[in-house]
Amino acid sequence: MSVTPVYTASATAHGDGRNGRVRSSDGVLDLDLAIPKEMGGPGGALTNPEQLFAAGYAACFHSALKRVASMQKLTLTDTAITVDVGIGQLPSGGFGLTVAIEAELPGLTEEQATALLEAAHQVCPYSNATRGNVEVALTLA
Repeated sequence: MSVTPVYTASATAHGDGRNGRVRSSDGVLDLDLAIPKEMGGPGGALTNPEQLFAAGYAACFHSALKRVASMQKLTLTDTAITVDVGIGQLPSGGFGLTVAIEAELPGLTEEQATALLEAAHQVCPYSNATRGNVEVALTLA
């Protein structure tokens, strides 16, 4: 699959990786990072790569959901997408991710909501990037 980008984001990590700092090329994103306590780090009021990935995926998936709904002439109100990103060790010794996407789609039947969720999962760039590499679970709230 070949993609011609219409926008490219760029960010650089400095310092000590997960206990360092990330900054976007335009300076809009400029954050200190900390390894979560659950992974042996200091935790605290700092973000981490999994939170950043979850936030990006949630926003992107929500946009895909709205686009698919519009194409299907469905009106969405008070929708929310929550993405949980887990990290753990693979049997091979490396690390892998899991993703759980939960959608709140009030006003739709369960059948409509499920179909919309599946369709958005086919359109979302994050879903396309992770497909076949990361276990992604889709659920309705």
